[in-house]
Amino acid sequence: MGVVSRGFSGKHFHRPGPELAGRVPPGQYLASGFPVLTAGATQHVSTGQWSFTIRGGTTEARWTWDDLLALPAEEITTDIHCVTRWTKLDTHWTGVPLDTLLAAAGEVPEFALQISHGGYATNLPVSELTGGKAWLVYRYEGEPITAEHGGPVRMLVPAHYLWKSAKWIRELWLSAEDRPGFWEQSGYHHFGDPWREQRYFND
Repeated sequence: MGVVSRGFSGKHFHRPGPELAGRVPPGQYLASGFPVLTAGATQHVSTGQWSFTIRGGTTEARWTWDDLLALPAEEITTDIHCVTRWTKLDTHWTGVPLDTLLAAAGEVPEFALQISHGGYATNLPVSELTGGKAWLVYRYEGEPITAEHGGPVRMLVPAHYLWKSAKWIRELWLSAEDRPGFWEQSGYHHFGDPWREQRYFND
């Protein structure tokens, strides 16, 4: 699986001033655009083809695009941080809290693996996806999320580096074991906390 990147020109990044010390994690630069970093080719999934399934709870649960839109949505304003050292402040998203979806899966084990169209995967403890910490989002800045940024639906887990927010999300696998995803198998950190600079496995 190759890596595709766009929008990483140095002119699009600048150091944050001291007034932003509480919002920009160590080692990060502010991005004026929205760079693209993708493990593998951009996936083009139509809303008619898209679905989301949670496996591994006491109940298997599945939603189509229309099912997702029928659920109560939230407007999220949050900062996002990429492991490649850029940060965007005050990004705006629309989506469904993962708490709402996990409630349909019954009792759930400790760990989750996000699975994308195209084969990408990334892991986190379920505790990092509940309690208002994660969403399935389908709009960015008031518009449908483009394919290059993970549309029609991606995960959003803003407390972690952005590789933990899987693009083109299609499944969530729940298990008692912590199973590493694509970047984690390549030496990246299993948790990925930007404020602790958890980029690589020994950070």
